[in-house]
Amino acid sequence: MTPQAEYNINLDNKFGFLSRIDIPRLLTGIDHPWFNQTLCAVNDCVVRLGVFAGGREFHWHKHDNEDEFFFVLEGKFEIDLEGEKIVLEPHQGYTIPRGTMHMTRAPERAVILMVEGSSVTPTGDV
Repeated sequence: MTPQAEYNINLDNKFGFLSRIDIPRLLTGIDHPWFNQTLCAVNDCVVRLGVFAGGREFHWHKHDNEDEFFFVLEGKFEIDLEGEKIVLEPHQGYTIPRGTMHMTRAPERAVILMVEGSSVTPTGDV
């Protein structure tokens, strides 16, 4: 199975301008272990919601042309970099610069927001 088959990644903008985004309501019914939904576009970027079951990880990858920002709403989220591990708790964020190899994981259920260029391929350029 390819890594992409393990993820439920939705690239459609679920909300347009002047729309209320209710995260708790969105969380109802998400049962996929690695769920990602684009919420909206802001200028040349998108805001994505990630809901990850505990014990799951995303494959090693990088984004050649885009930076990526992660912000934890609930749970714990880990980012492995080459030679370093970042652990994020609720209300903490971290920016990965373009071209940096990284792998993310959720040791427990995590709900995060991601902000990245709208041209980014969520599964990476590698």
